[in-house]
Amino acid sequence: MSQTLKVDPSKKWSGPTRPYDLIKEIVIAVVVVSLLAMGLAALFSSPDEKAVTLKSWATTAPADFALVATGELSGSTGSAGYGAPYNTAAEGQHFGIIKLQDWAGVRIPINPANSFVVEPLLVSADSAAKEAVATWKSASTDQQGKWATAYETALGKAPDATEVADTAGLFGPVPVMISSLLKMAQSGGLDGALTTSDTNLPTNFTKPMLFLADSDGYFGDLATKQHLGGDQWGVMNETGSWPGQSWLWLFSFWYQIDPFKSSENADTIIMLIMGLLTFCLMFLPLLPIIRRIPYKIPVHRLIWKSWYRSNG
Repeated sequence: MSQTLKVDPSKKWSGPTRPYDLIKEIVIAVVVVSLLAMGLAALFSSPDEKAVTLKSWATTAPADFALVATGELSGSTGSAGYGAPYNTAAEGQHFGIIKLQDWAGVRIPINPANSFVVEPLLVSADSAAKEAVATWKSASTDQQGKWATAYETALGKAPDATEVADTAGLFGPVPVMISSLLKMAQSGGLDGALTTSDTNLPTNFTKPMLFLADSDGYFGDLATKQHLGGDQWGVMNETGSWPGQSWLWLFSFWYQIDPFKSSENADTIIMLIMGLLTFCLMFLPLLPIIRRIPYKIPVHRLIWKSWYRSNG
């Protein structure tokens, strides 16, 4: 028959005691946890990959860089048509009346043509590039679109080319701008120009990341090789030889199944699901059936088995 021990906090404890070495306990816990962490890190940590930069992209896949840069000018890239928080080019994701992107609005204004191509070229030392930019800026928006679209089409037909001759006079200043931007990227200057465009310190990587993300070729292939594609369940550390964010598997899980993986509003829906699950987890201990678990599975009796043996 079990016995419930009642203790009056105002009285001195007169029951059984046992010696307890707190320092020894702490040392053992630290050593065991450290060895376990190092062992698991060695087995399951993310690869220590070098950071992907605009320089590495322009050096490794110059043709892909030129094509994507031209797409930034023509407005055909993902960044150009993303919507909030960068621009108003598209309606944000939503779930019913919940429109998180639209409610937040444009918080980081980015015009890919200007932010990724025109503005960096204005701070370069290339006089030909500056002249080309002046010609570009003096033209109408419609004319700019025609030049960029025509050049993008021409580069698309020559997948290994970084420039195409303008025999019909259809490209305007775009070839010079793209060629100069490619050289700037290969020198590493474009990385610096984009990270310091809004501040004097190179701490804001939003623009380089968006520019890179527009590359389905180079950047997309890197992601696939690391099993980081949208349908590959990949979860990875950004940089450094530390364990990856294993807790993200629950977020990644939803993207692998329908109706989420085929939904244009998957991000919003999955955020709401995870928010609901987190809310439920917060109040899980309050459920009566959960609170009764220690009574149903009395692990404490194993710890104090000698006392319960003599008093139970």
